[in-house]
This record gives sequence, structure tokens and C-alpha cells, in this order.
Amino acid sequence: MPRTDARLSVAEQDSVFRPRQVAGATVGELVEELHAAGHDPLLSPAGRLWTGVRVTGAAMNPQAVGPGDLFVAVRGARAHGADFIRAARDAGAAAVLTDHAGVDTVRSEVGYRIPVIEVRRVRQAAGPAAARIYGNSTTSGPALFGVTGTNGKTTTTYFLRALLDTLMARRQRGTGLIGTIEISAAGDRIPSQLTTPEAVQLHSLMALFRERSVGAAAMEVSSHAISYDRVAGLHYDVAGFTNLTQDHLDMHGTMEDYFAAKAELFTRRRTRTSVITVDDPWGHRMATAATGRVVTLATAGQPTEVDWEVLDVAPDGLGQAFTLHHLRSGERIRTRTGLPGGFNVSNAALAAVMVLEAPDGEFSREEVVAALEEEDPFSVSVPGRMQVLADEPAALVDFAHNPDAMIRTLEAAASAKPDGRIVLVIGAAGDRDRGKRPTMGAIAVRMADHVIVSDDDPHGEDPGEIRAAVLSGAREAIESGTLTTELEEIVPRAAAIERAVAVASGEDTVIIAGRGHEVHQDYAGEHRPIDDRIELHRALRRGGFTPLPLKDTTVDMTQIGAEQT
Repeated sequence: MPRTDARLSVAEQDSVFRPRQVAGATVGELVEELHAAGHDPLLSPAGRLWTGVRVTGAAMNPQAVGPGDLFVAVRGARAHGADFIRAARDAGAAAVLTDHAGVDTVRSEVGYRIPVIEVRRVRQAAGPAAARIYGNSTTSGPALFGVTGTNGKTTTTYFLRALLDTLMARRQRGTGLIGTIEISAAGDRIPSQLTTPEAVQLHSLMALFRERSVGAAAMEVSSHAISYDRVAGLHYDVAGFTNLTQDHLDMHGTMEDYFAAKAELFTRRRTRTSVITVDDPWGHRMATAATGRVVTLATAGQPTEVDWEVLDVAPDGLGQAFTLHHLRSGERIRTRTGLPGGFNVSNAALAAVMVLEAPDGEFSREEVVAALEEEDPFSVSVPGRMQVLADEPAALVDFAHNPDAMIRTLEAAASAKPDGRIVLVIGAAGDRDRGKRPTMGAIAVRMADHVIVSDDDPHGEDPGEIRAAVLSGAREAIESGTLTTELEEIVPRAAAIERAVAVASGEDTVIIAGRGHEVHQDYAGEHRPIDDRIELHRALRRGGFTPLPLKDTTVDMTQIGAEQT
């Protein structure tokens, strides 16, 4: 089914996360919970008359507040949530969680007609408060598997879900997924416009998972989610680390700060078992910084002092087979992934080890090994991640939008069809790390044969200036390296995709990079519909090629219509 969340209001989007039955908590119980979590909550003398008031939900957006909710009023970039206390109270808010400035606003607007809990760090306190309201604890919810890193989070969580699906089916229970592409519970997609929901919504979602008999869930954990306390109050059974490369420096400033944000996930208070990929120095540092139980995985190079390693990688169709070797016990497990690229071997290996190293009692070793060796869980299609739309030419849509991901994608394409040319469409997002744009242009012309620079999501920037930065790096690389790469600038993006197919032969590889599963471009707040998968599918048919059937549930099939047979 295509996504329909664009037609949902804020309140409707929030409501789909909520379970039907909530025991809730009294204001007094919330105060006790926040004390135990170290937040030193304050309740005014008058507010103590309200300690018996029961709270049965939580919302951070005033438009999502419903009867009985705790209204979490945080300071924003332009306004304080407490400025909307009248609307929240009229909607039925039973209590407010806010900071000192918010308390003053609430008192001036509605006096003492609603209990107010004051804390210093509202976002950090929102998670534990919501967990108490929705009855979540480290033992009551689904087994939670979190994945962080610069690249590979989405694919690894899809691999995790596929493996967990096999294991949970034997228990007649479902699985959950929380990520960039979709949120789902026991096979049902949950409409959302949020890449990472706020803490109050995540805890609501955990209760919904429990209500729908979800036994295990995989979740992408971005540095934004960690830095903005969106995962506050969540406890992961296993957390996995993919890699760390240049990205999001517009937010974090330096790679050291970026690393520190990621490292927050791998602490005892958040995670029981950490599985760290140690293919580069950042991975080794993460393994050293992590606290609690730490398991290391090497998927490339010559590993030393690791727990698991990848051996005997061999082509297997478009994908690759490989062996997981546990160095201490000598155990060897043969499995495969149907997706191209060495990085997908890394993603699959990480997913496998995360489940193999889950806390005792979750799964037996025998059933996990049987699923890996016999069920082929890592051949699942991941929307917009090395997604293959045709074989001749090889036509791929990939989310590669930073230098490291671009290199990995182009290396995978070169190895899959070594005798053909690579035709690449790229761009760069606006309002993001500007320093990577020339680098990406240089990588593109060094590794592809024909490069077409177009728009990604300009956001609030001039799209021409973004393209110019990518082109400058590309032209400099061509001139300094005496390259023969063909370089073009074409807008709009649909025309660039059409051109890429037009210049390709059946022996070549066409890659549309940067946007993956996304279905619109943002031009200064104007959302222009476009799906790279649909545009590439159309261009292939118009070019006389035979694309593969699109079975991706995130694609709006009505946009293809009669072209799809």
C-alpha cells in the first residue's frame, strides 16, 4: 500500500501510535518515577492537591493532546510549548511537564487549574514519564534491537526484521520496525511523517507493539534521536554499530562530537549488549568507549582481538555468500545476502551477530543458526537501498548521499558489472553539510564513466549554487586527474534520470543516488512529487528495456499504472 500519511492531521498521526488500553499513572506516581530517574521534579504546594489525578497518555505537540494526556511543554527554536497551554488544556490535558520558564507561562495563562511538574531537562524527563504512563519497563516490552552509524542503519534494520520474522513466527508473535522508511507492527504499516518519533510517541509505540503481540522490534537510532533525547527511557536488548563517516556536521560541528553522540547509545544505562563493527579506527574507538557487555565484529581486513569475523565471501547471484566465524569457540555459520556490495555483507553480518548475541532466553542458538543457514533472511528487498530495478542495464536506486556511501555504492556497481560503464545521477541536499559537496563530485567522476549532476532536496538554499559546488569538485578532479568522464548538469531530476537511461547500453549500470525511497523534493518548503524508482522504471520502459516488476510497498503503484505488467 502507498503511504497515506500526507493526508493525516497532527492529531491523527499521533493517534496511530497509541494503544487502545492504557493503565496510566497518577501525577504523584509520575513525580516518584522522575525522582527515581534523577530528574528532581518539583510540584508546587497547590499542585500537591492534584497528586491523585490520573494521566493516561502523553503528547509534545499541543495539536496532538487528548483527554487525560500529560502535555510535555518544551522550549523550541521559536516558541515555548507552554505558550500553547490554553489549547492543550481545552483539549483535555490532565497535567503539564515543563521547565521553570514554562511554569511561569502556565501560571500566567491558566493559574493553578492544572497540575504542573517542573524539571530542568524536559526532553530527558519526557521518556521516563511516558514509559511510566504506558506501563513500559525493561521486561514488559518487545526485545528491542537498535542500530546506529552513518551508513547502513536502514538496511541492517530490514535484515534484522527479516531474521526476527522467522524466529517470531515460530512463537506465533510478530515483529516491529521503526525507521526512516517505515514504522510497522506485526506486518501492519503505521502512517507517520516522522523519521524518529519523539520520546512520548516512541513509548506509546512500545505499548502498541505489546498490545499487538510484537515480540521483537528493530529500530534505527540516529545521532539526532540521541542528541535530542528522543530515545530517553528506552532500553535496548542489543545495539549495533555500523560505521562512522563524515555526515551531519552541520549539526554536530566536528567528527569528535558526532562520535560522542553515537557513543551515548553504547552505555549500560541504555543497552544490555553492544555489537560493534570494528572495520575502521572509529569502530575500534567505539568498542573501547562502550560500557557493559561488548561484542566486536570484523567484516573486512585482518582482524585481531575480535569476537566474530567474516570469512570466505563469494559471489552468489547478484549478492554474496559468506561465513561468520566465532574466533573463541571456532563456530562457523554459512549464510548469504541477496543485495550487491561488500557493505551489505557487513550489514547482514551485523544483523546476524546482534541476534546471535541477544540476551539469554530470547532465542536458542540452534534456531538462529538454522534460520541463517536455511531461511535466506537477508535477501529481503530494502526500499531505495541498492534497489535493483533492471538487470540489462543494471539499474539501481540507492540512498547514497555522503562520500563514504557513494564510494561503497560505486565499488559495488563496478564489481557487479566490471565490463560495463557506470552512468550516475547525483546531487546534494541543501541546509546540510556543505563541505562534502565538492568531495562527492570528485568521487563521482573518478569512479563513474558518465555523471549527471541534478537536484536532490535544495530545502532553503539556491539549487543552482548546490549543483555548482558538486560540479566544482567534479571538474577539478577531471582536470587534475586527466579523466575522460562525461559530466553534465541537468534539471529537473526526472530529465536527468531519462538522460541516464538514454546514454546506457544493456551492458552498463545506471545508478540514481541520493534520495532512495523519498517521494518528493523540498524546494524552500514547496514539496514537488518525485519518486526515483518510478521515474527510473518509466525511463527504462521508454528506452526499450525491460524493468523488473516493482513489488516495493513504499511505491505508489498508481503512478506507474498500465506501464507495470
